[in-house]
Amino acid sequence: MIRQSGILLHITSLPSRFGIGTLGKEAYRFIDFLYESGQTLWQILPIGPTGYGNSPYQGLSTFAGNPYMIDIEQLVNEGLLEISEVIEASSHSISEHVDFEYISRTRLPLLMKAAKRGYGQYGQEEISFYEDNKDWLPDYALFQAIRNHTGSCAFWEWPEDIRAHKPEAVARYQEMYAEDIRCLSFLQFLFDRQWRDMKDYAEEHHVEIIGDIPIYTAQDSADLWSHPELFQLGEDGMPSSVAGVPPDYFSADGQLWGNPLYDWDAMKESGYTWWIRRLEKALERHDYIRIDHFRGFAGYYSIPAGSKTAANGEWKKGPGMELFRALKEHVSLEALIAEDLGILDDPVRALLKTTGLPGMKVLLFGFGGNDSEYLCHHYTENCVAYIGTHDNETFLGWLSNPKTPKADREKAFRYLRLSEKEGYGWGAISTLMGSIASKTVFQMQDILGLDNYARMNTPATTDGNWDWRMREDVLTKTLADRLAEYTKTYARCQRFTEEAPSS
Repeated sequence: MIRQSGILLHITSLPSRFGIGTLGKEAYRFIDFLYESGQTLWQILPIGPTGYGNSPYQGLSTFAGNPYMIDIEQLVNEGLLEISEVIEASSHSISEHVDFEYISRTRLPLLMKAAKRGYGQYGQEEISFYEDNKDWLPDYALFQAIRNHTGSCAFWEWPEDIRAHKPEAVARYQEMYAEDIRCLSFLQFLFDRQWRDMKDYAEEHHVEIIGDIPIYTAQDSADLWSHPELFQLGEDGMPSSVAGVPPDYFSADGQLWGNPLYDWDAMKESGYTWWIRRLEKALERHDYIRIDHFRGFAGYYSIPAGSKTAANGEWKKGPGMELFRALKEHVSLEALIAEDLGILDDPVRALLKTTGLPGMKVLLFGFGGNDSEYLCHHYTENCVAYIGTHDNETFLGWLSNPKTPKADREKAFRYLRLSEKEGYGWGAISTLMGSIASKTVFQMQDILGLDNYARMNTPATTDGNWDWRMREDVLTKTLADRLAEYTKTYARCQRFTEEAPSS
């Protein structure tokens, strides 16, 4: 296997003049940094439009792109916006945290203004996009248009006929909101266009993009609204059971996610078409896809709807290998990564082995207890190794947290041979790079040596998550050179090996 390393940094965490990271010049600048430092992987979080809580794992659509990631400067350059119109949108440029409330209030009107000017102006390219995405785009655009006109009201609070997605109601609302639907569809075209340009640039610089898809959809999503037959719903059209995980390392009450659960029998009857199309779309945009909560395919945790915690759920059998055999007919399983963290049992391990998908190893999980499988000496080549992911503390945050057990901290110092001279974070990076894992990925926060103020997400909480942003002055040549040296030392960039002079 080719040895690679890379960085985990979500699009929204990029710096920009407009308060949130976009697909603009800072994304290209970050790709330049990856290239210069020898990183060939860029991992991001789910890129769909987000709803309540701003979590990319609670998206309004599993197919659409987040319009807030559309770069405003490119719209100005293409004549869809005037400079005077974007002045207000650039007023939050300095903050290291996204002000999601401000973004939601100011960005959509600006984007809709650009869409009214641009719709229909890109000829066959635009027409082809609408045709290629007709299986999800009309429903998503209508769903979003109705939400925009009802103050983001959840779809189950809509009038009964359109709530139930009745054909005559759909036709009536499509006519009622025709202009908005055109604009929202055009914004998806713009997102796709900017994404393809960015991805082409990444390919030119030998950078592969690792995407991420949640196993479940949000309840208030275009997916559930337009395809209720694929979910476990009661007679009232509401979920009869919801997703989550039982009590674990992160939460004594478990995690009550609240996502609707799939009706796997209905999925099977349809030939798993929805899942096939979902993976096809994801792999159009990414080189690899990390599937969040992979264990849910072997067995999923079902919690009765209305429960206050996740404690009273039960495990039920998932689709298992049957789903992956169907997927294999249409997508390469070699492009998938299994998020196999949490409670693992024999069926999960067997499914992972049968699919051949690489699992994940999180170094921070290795320092509690005895000889953990998350310590580097237990890794295999076929895995993706992290110090921590978006759900973990930063490494320096973990070391300095008074809640970290003293024995765990001391074990980390011994195992990683940490020293002030090298820097504690770099000691962890060095150890992970030297492991046998074919892919290693580091949070950008750990590359920068940041404390927990830069943590991306704290599981089982709803406030203060997903909003960290990288400062624009941190991608220095000194930092790129240091990361490149570690990458060369542990042979994780084939280009560096090829460029090395022969002895």
